[in-house]
Amino acid sequence: MKQQLFEIKHVTTYRYEGAVALSHHLLRLTPRELNRQRCLSHFIELDPTPTVTATHTDYFGNRVTFITQESVHSEFTVIAQSTVAVGPASIPDPAETPPWETVRRLCNGDHTGRSLEATEFVYNSPLVQVHRGYADYAAASFTPNRPMLEAALDLTRRIHADFKFDAKATTVATPLQQVFQQRRGVCQDFAHIQIACFRAMGIPARYVSGYLETLPPVNQPRLIGADASHAWVAFFCPGLGWTDLDPTNNVLPSLRHITLGWGRDFSDVSPIRGVILGGGHHTLKVGVDVIPLDTISWSSG
Repeated sequence: MKQQLFEIKHVTTYRYEGAVALSHHLLRLTPRELNRQRCLSHFIELDPTPTVTATHTDYFGNRVTFITQESVHSEFTVIAQSTVAVGPASIPDPAETPPWETVRRLCNGDHTGRSLEATEFVYNSPLVQVHRGYADYAAASFTPNRPMLEAALDLTRRIHADFKFDAKATTVATPLQQVFQQRRGVCQDFAHIQIACFRAMGIPARYVSGYLETLPPVNQPRLIGADASHAWVAFFCPGLGWTDLDPTNNVLPSLRHITLGWGRDFSDVSPIRGVILGGGHHTLKVGVDVIPLDTISWSSG
């Protein structure tokens, strides 16, 4: 299988107006190992050097780095660098997928294996509270007996058309219902909207955190640090497993999407989360570079 090789550099810098005496952070910056994705190398550089560093795997299988910083500091920088190989997604013929009502019934009735694992993704989560409005919106795509992937692709297309990308319209604290009403936001918001729609129809859906290779305008150079973290969605279909969808770009993620992790919503997979003692107001600067290197061949078996 041919895979695209990427070099990823993710730099996050916090600058505080006052001194920080103590901080704890959780970092979810390690790309996942998947059937079609391999993390060939990964390291995290921290400045200042933390007092304590430990790693573990969280409930959803994401790799987490825990750090404690006990030295006084007014600036904190995290540099995560990875080399990742990504293969093409296996995408079924949409018309050959089962009716969405069948998927809902199977997910509700089968509590074994992967179906049991998927069941928890049909319920409310901290940032995605389902209400009737999402079911009403999704209903135009989930018509009677429509094949599951056809319905999912139509919902993806409609969100892309109906919602405007606006980086100034929301923050991480903006309620999802406000996003739904104003029809503006960013990739995190659009992923949450689509998850809410799937769950409102009884279909398990999860939030996926990662990176997207962005292409510069024609005849323009690639700008350093101009890429960004990205978010998309995956829904579950018994017999097919999880299928990724990107409502921000109206595409099925494949060679240009690199997966970091997944959870019920953004709160489960925030790339960096922490608590600090002191510091006062702070500014945050994030720069991401996703650089394609070459293609390689390997066997997934």
